[in-house]
Amino acid sequence: MHFQTESWGSYLPARSVGDPLERIERLARENAVVIFSISSCCMCHAIKRLFCGMGVNPTVYELDEDPRGKEMEKALMRLLGSSSAVPVVFIGGKLVGAMDRVMASHINGTLVPLLKDAGALWL
Repeated sequence: MHFQTESWGSYLPARSVGDPLERIERLARENAVVIFSISSCCMCHAIKRLFCGMGVNPTVYELDEDPRGKEMEKALMRLLGSSSAVPVVFIGGKLVGAMDRVMASHINGTLVPLLKDAGALWL
């Protein structure tokens, strides 16, 4: 497994345990802001930049760097009911959604309160 740190926040290898959906839920509960991503995805890059630009330090799980990432990606697609699995954002252990839901929350002003409630932002 690959562990790397960059300016995005915390990049952690996801541990291999159990059902992919249970694993996603467990990983989402462990940190205030969790992004499931693929390292070459431009939308994933944009969502990471959004959070870092707001002063949030998200934990990012790069699915393409995880041996069980494809299983997790399929579970995320089922969870979202979508053909595109990434980026997927959890705040405070709760599913916010993909890029469109995160951007809509940002534009309508509900993203910052979510981040504050999760302890990810201190404005």
